[in-house]
Amino acid sequence: MTRTFLAIAFSFASLGADVPNLNPNVFGPDDPRTKMMGADARRRMQEANLRESQAFAAVTTKEQWEKHRDERIRKLRESLGTFPDVPKNMRIATTRKFEGEGFAIHNIVYESRTGLWVSANLYLPAKPPEKMPGIILAHAHHTPKTDGELQDMGMTWARSGTAVLVPDQLGYGERRNHDFHTAMDFDKPYRVGRQDYFFRFNSNLQLSGVGDSLMGWMAWDLLRGVDVLLQQPGIDKDRIILMGAVAGGGDPAGVTAALDPRIACVVPFNFGGWQPESSVVGNPDRDFAWFGDGYWESTRGLRGGAAGGFAHFDIVGSVAPRKVIYAHEFGWDATTDPAWPRLQKIFGFYDAKDSLRVAHGAGSVRNGGAGNTHCNHIGATHRKMIYPALKDWFGMPIPEEYSKRLPTSELLCWTDEARKELKPKKLHEVLTLIAEERIASANLLAKKIGPDEYRKHVQKEWTKSLGNIEPVAKPKLTEVGTEEIKRLEPDAQARVELQPCLLVGLGQAGVKVVRFTLEVEPGIVLPGLLLTPKHAKGKLPIVVMVAQAGKAVFLKERSGAIEAFLKAGVAVALVDVRGTGETKPGSSADRGSNRTSISQTNLMLGQPLLGSQLRDLRTVIRWLQAKDGIDPKRIALWGDSFAMVNASDAKFAVPHDHEQPAIGEPGGANLALLAGLFEGDLVAIYANGGLAAGALFTGPYLHVPHDAVPPAPLPITDSVLPAIRSVLFNGAVGAQNRAAGKAKPAVLATKWTIEKLNAK
Repeated sequence: MTRTFLAIAFSFASLGADVPNLNPNVFGPDDPRTKMMGADARRRMQEANLRESQAFAAVTTKEQWEKHRDERIRKLRESLGTFPDVPKNMRIATTRKFEGEGFAIHNIVYESRTGLWVSANLYLPAKPPEKMPGIILAHAHHTPKTDGELQDMGMTWARSGTAVLVPDQLGYGERRNHDFHTAMDFDKPYRVGRQDYFFRFNSNLQLSGVGDSLMGWMAWDLLRGVDVLLQQPGIDKDRIILMGAVAGGGDPAGVTAALDPRIACVVPFNFGGWQPESSVVGNPDRDFAWFGDGYWESTRGLRGGAAGGFAHFDIVGSVAPRKVIYAHEFGWDATTDPAWPRLQKIFGFYDAKDSLRVAHGAGSVRNGGAGNTHCNHIGATHRKMIYPALKDWFGMPIPEEYSKRLPTSELLCWTDEARKELKPKKLHEVLTLIAEERIASANLLAKKIGPDEYRKHVQKEWTKSLGNIEPVAKPKLTEVGTEEIKRLEPDAQARVELQPCLLVGLGQAGVKVVRFTLEVEPGIVLPGLLLTPKHAKGKLPIVVMVAQAGKAVFLKERSGAIEAFLKAGVAVALVDVRGTGETKPGSSADRGSNRTSISQTNLMLGQPLLGSQLRDLRTVIRWLQAKDGIDPKRIALWGDSFAMVNASDAKFAVPHDHEQPAIGEPGGANLALLAGLFEGDLVAIYANGGLAAGALFTGPYLHVPHDAVPPAPLPITDSVLPAIRSVLFNGAVGAQNRAAGKAKPAVLATKWTIEKLNAK
């Protein structure tokens, strides 16, 4: 491979430097490659936008549309995770009733999954007609089912002869997965009403840990809500209407209607095209947010959407020729919304353009004040535009607005007696049972087919979850520069604890340091350092070290280990795979960080970031195996974490709008385990700081990064660790980033690795 030596715009460490003082950087401070993660995500999203815009433009007949639609809805359903069997006799219990003026409220619970119950208010006419329509209201992310606007709609429509079901979405109201219900639940002021919304982040991460999604579980609950309505006496099965409120309700409503033909009409606010945050762009085919936005609120940017082509307008348009009210919280202009002509085109294939109506408000999310129609769910202004469509389509009279709101306490569904009898479980408890069942099945399979076949089975499962993980055959190498460390001595602890026979006396001989980059795909360049004992002879064993913090922290925190490796005649490669070290997208891993946004965007693009990082690492390993002077059969991998671990008595139950406890960094351990799974000829794998087995579901509080939990049937530690050999798993932490056992010092891992590399 041709080597090109490039001048760089900053000085290296002096030739006499030791390991801790070695300059870790390969890129200069203003090098655009340090921001490559954001640029890469934008480029790939633009490519997906153009690809799908061109595909839809080529659709000119109903038959072509239905083929286009069916393929995308199939991929949508696959992306949501695994659905259980539809319950044949779903359990429904009425716990309380309230008689109002022309209506009644039944406080009910229904079991959508084993152990997981949905709390809901069912508004019924005081004198039900012989046949009546049914409405499901999917509330917004602002507040749960008891909100005043939801009560207004339930009472108003019930008084006019309609059954209305208002369920709590997963994680909201009586289905909360956190402890912050009132201002008294934390010792500092916090936004009580926002915690249900913020903790959606935790719920989605835990669901990803079993390969599912928050959107999938929300949609399933709504599907079972349709079952509840259809069991009501006098319900008209041809007039089931699903309304999704302005923020976080329209998303699952649109998806659910796409999956269930029993829904005759859907009103998905702020979903399908124009969003409150949207703006006019010069090239909408390329730059409009057809697949939503990649940030922590996962239902707004569906996993696999850009890869599978299920743009939001495709999802809403798939309902045609059933009825759709394309609804918007604020002002809307048909001439500036690029999704509107696409929806019209779809309904035109069925000569059903009247089955597509519009409802909208006024003003903008960017400026408050008079004329701005912000609402918590569906405001009176918006309802006035919905009523005529329902009258025309379903013969529903335009109702007289009614508002006599009840206190929250009157609308609560769970009683002490009901809890005692039905034993509802929290989300993490249900997921624990799912994980335990899968682990038990995996153990039985391993015994049945043996370790080699079981390893192949686990490889196959993780290949499905991680996307393209195949190493690049010929990455572009650039050697940026070389230097020498003239003197090298192991630290005092290494002298004492490492066996003398492991140290081969290279202290005076020096170490060669090569700074290099590997371009693994356009725009993705991995910076690295290769350290080799200068006068060592023959093919050297090598340790490849990787961590989220990157080369710089390795040189600072693991200098003793690196020096000991070099003294023992072992080369060391420090490589920043994409999104780590010099290329990490910011210093924060919290819910609202740029790193989380990039991770979610990569999920939308169908390629979990961890899968791409694994591809990078495997590329580095294969490159080293083919490199002169490296023994391809003596390669070890060291995946590490340098994150501060929370104390055992730390307060980890913290509202999301307060500073969170320290977030763990299991990414290095994840990569080590996964590389060990797929690169079977590695002689030693050290994984430090990974998640302990079963840790992800121990409670509702998670302090792990978004990119460390890729969607898979089981978390990495639970499924991969039993499938690999020659592994030292150390320093495990729980989901709250607290130590799960006593960690061994790095010097012992160094000794173990050297022994493995030198074993005959």
